[in-house]
Amino acid sequence: MGQKVHPLGFRLGVYEDWQAHWFAKKGSYGVGLLEDIKMRNFLLANLDRSEIAKIVIDKAGDNVKIVLFSGRPGSVIGKKGQGILQLRDAMYKEFNKQVDISVQEIKVPEANAQLVAISIAEQLEKRANVKKLMKKAGFAAIKSGTKGIKICCSGRLGGAEIARIEWLKLGSIPLHTLRSHIEYACAEAKTTYGLIGVKVWICKGEY
Repeated sequence: MGQKVHPLGFRLGVYEDWQAHWFAKKGSYGVGLLEDIKMRNFLLANLDRSEIAKIVIDKAGDNVKIVLFSGRPGSVIGKKGQGILQLRDAMYKEFNKQVDISVQEIKVPEANAQLVAISIAEQLEKRANVKKLMKKAGFAAIKSGTKGIKICCSGRLGGAEIARIEWLKLGSIPLHTLRSHIEYACAEAKTTYGLIGVKVWICKGEY
């Protein structure tokens, strides 16, 4: 059976950029990587997961800059910027580093794979109908101007005894064409029947 390569990893260094920009001296790469992972987990734990699509970390010595890409920047920033200030203070206590945090708005959340996957997962946790959810998300993405979308939900859908996989594909998703701008994301829905996996591929045309 053919296996799918990660669309982001496939295009890294060609069309896509890394989500972490830093260098480490010989022997200290592992420490830097662990800190990077801890920072991401800390941010996701302290923010609503449906608000964050991507986290980009820039490190130069002790200077750390973090850019949060969000579909709802207002709720991340908070009233008069209080949300960002509290987050910055919490990160200083946790990592003993001054962190500069900025937020960038995602203008069309319906066309962002990560936000679509999380939205479907959250509604599955509320026992929504999987087929209706997939159709709604798919047509919203196409209406927003994307070239194509593919959604996969797998697990005990609707509390069924036997796990199954539901697919939806609208438009075109050329995974092997390097110049195609493909976004991929996955999310998990924690239900009383167990985990349901959600995968989303979105094609935004060519770079």
